[in-house]
Amino acid sequence: MVRTGRADGVHYEIHSDGPDDVRDVVILSAGLAGSGAFWAPQMVALTARFRVVLYDHRGTGRSDRALPAPYAVSDMARDIAGIIEALGEAAVHVVGHAAGGLAGLRLALDSPSRVLSVAVINGWSRPDRHVARCFRTRISLLNDSGPEAYVHAQPLFLYPADWISQNAARLAEEEVHHLAGFQGRENMLARIHALLAFDIDDRLGEVACPVLVSASADDMLVPALCSRRLAERLPNATLDIAPWGGHAFTATVPDAFNATLIAFLCGEPLPC
Repeated sequence: MVRTGRADGVHYEIHSDGPDDVRDVVILSAGLAGSGAFWAPQMVALTARFRVVLYDHRGTGRSDRALPAPYAVSDMARDIAGIIEALGEAAVHVVGHAAGGLAGLRLALDSPSRVLSVAVINGWSRPDRHVARCFRTRISLLNDSGPEAYVHAQPLFLYPADWISQNAARLAEEEVHHLAGFQGRENMLARIHALLAFDIDDRLGEVACPVLVSASADDMLVPALCSRRLAERLPNATLDIAPWGGHAFTATVPDAFNATLIAFLCGEPLPC
């Protein structure tokens, strides 16, 4: 069963395969592209156990395209809080990829009573020089060559080289789709700058809820050392580093990632 709604202009979907009154809610927050469709490889596994909420970040997809100025990760966190309020839930699990993970951490700081747990996938707590270099490259592509070049280059930052080679046809189809739904130059730049400005390093000790810190050892965009730093400084963290899969290892090795995530959400030991 799928139901849709809007929370102050943010489009969301509720997916559930069972009775709502006995299932925890898991909100999935995508990365920079912002689309809830990013989580397609997780949906079958998660909806078997939870009520799952997908949403398009403000400025993207079916959500309102206007962003507040200046724009910050705290604004992303407020949008998640707005969805939780619209759902009528006291607290939820938040699972976020990169930008979505930062928003989950920010929400855990700003509204801790709303958060049962956070899963941060390929995230960070403070600006990292390698991440900044990659984002500056992406900014240059967008400004100098336009959305077509920006979207065409995206797989280089997201996936391992051999996976790109083996999935060329799939990526060509996705490129057409991503370009058609591109969030626009100004919104993309505002969202990138929000991520580059994010810094909660000196407040990590205040995040009391359980946090799964999940990363891929071969992530081209966000070094795994960022996740190790998070896990070292968060008081209730579990670190899991996949050996392969790239920045979007939720898509390249979904079965392994899904097993780890579900074990964490259920309070069980992570699979070896």
